[in-house]
Amino acid sequence: MTKLSVNVNKIATLRNSRGGNVPNLVKVAQDIEAFGAQGITIHPRPDERHIRYQDARDLKKIVQTELNIEGNPIDKFISLVLEVMPTQVTLVPDDINAITSNAGWDTVRHSDFLEETIKIFKDKGIRTSIFVNPDIKMVEGAFKTGTDRIELYTESYAQNYENGNLGGILPFVEAAKRATELGIGINAGHDLSLDNIRYFKEQIPNLLEVSIGHALIAEAIYLGLDNVINMYLKKLI
Repeated sequence: MTKLSVNVNKIATLRNSRGGNVPNLVKVAQDIEAFGAQGITIHPRPDERHIRYQDARDLKKIVQTELNIEGNPIDKFISLVLEVMPTQVTLVPDDINAITSNAGWDTVRHSDFLEETIKIFKDKGIRTSIFVNPDIKMVEGAFKTGTDRIELYTESYAQNYENGNLGGILPFVEAAKRATELGIGINAGHDLSLDNIRYFKEQIPNLLEVSIGHALIAEAIYLGLDNVINMYLKKLI
């Protein structure tokens, strides 16, 4: 079964919009695990506009499954990850002003930087993953950095699927096959939803984990969080 890690950034966004602590991010994360999710993902950004750095510290104390921290490995982010010691760190090449992630790493151009950064985390026993586009060259570049996993950036798949173009999955299939040949674990995330997740899961070999936030939280507004998490789990069997 592919693991479901729930990104709780949107919960933090809602909390921050009013100040205070409603909804309580820690309680929501505990509930998400109780409903069956196998991981919690957070993506703190330098301005802390949704997830705050303190949230990472608070979640580390209570998460019973796997804690995945995503972000651009600037010095502040690296220090946070080494302090919190999550199960996994996912490196994402975010521009500081990006609303959301919008590209994978150029693992060839940034090979030396990624290799040095990944070594810092792996030396501390933290599993590493790199956010990449579905491009075989980028997968091969990721392999040379020493990363444990890649996370396939799935926005183009989601757009093609919505437009009825099932062929949009093909670059992801080829990238996943190459990753498997190289012994790299495969994660995926961005714009995956209840509508498109099953087909993606069925087509991608050896898919270990999906990280889903925006769509899942939006769907939960209509259908309920417990119900939506279990709907995902059934599609990921």
